[in-house]
Amino acid sequence: MRSRFDKQLNQLNNDLMEMGALTEHAIKSAALALSEQDESAAKRAIELEREIDAQERIVESLCLKLLLEQQPVAGDLRLISAALKMITDLERIGDQAADIAEIILRLHGQSYIKPMLHLPQMAMRVIEMVTGSIDAFVRKDSEKARGIFKLDDAVDELFRTVKNELVELIRRDASNSEQAVDLIMIAKYFERIGDHAQNIAEWVEFSLTGVHKNGEKE
Repeated sequence: MRSRFDKQLNQLNNDLMEMGALTEHAIKSAALALSEQDESAAKRAIELEREIDAQERIVESLCLKLLLEQQPVAGDLRLISAALKMITDLERIGDQAADIAEIILRLHGQSYIKPMLHLPQMAMRVIEMVTGSIDAFVRKDSEKARGIFKLDDAVDELFRTVKNELVELIRRDASNSEQAVDLIMIAKYFERIGDHAQNIAEWVEFSLTGVHKNGEKE
């Protein structure tokens, strides 16, 4: 019985890794669409949202099957509970990558009002956070999970920089306002992706220690 359970837990790891890979691809596609004004990359990010949603249903179904059929206890129960929380955050990351892509499609053909410097940096950081948080789950590495929290601080600082620069552009020339607001929204979506990646890392830590960063205990 335990052998079958272990096999299903391994499948859960694999399915979560697949969802994480799809999510990472969606962010990368949105980032490429932003930096290169690549319409096909933007459309791919939107397509990937549907694939992420489908993968969420697969993982959720397996988690519920494990809970109902295997009646896990202690660490196994924490792991499955954490996986259910993580897929919610991954699904939302997919939504936000698609939201970024939709804004970029709306901006297609326009010249940017400022060089794309800090927004691509935000994209790189959040990709690192998402990849790292999933890797921490698969490797059962609480130290790696905690390292994600520091990256979120860097993303928050980049968001403040982007917002301040764009607000200043609006102040100088109101004709920049419409695109500036769109770019601020893109920055906000990247910041939210970072928040969701941190949530994932927190649930990884909970799955391993029984203690959540917010102070919740098993």
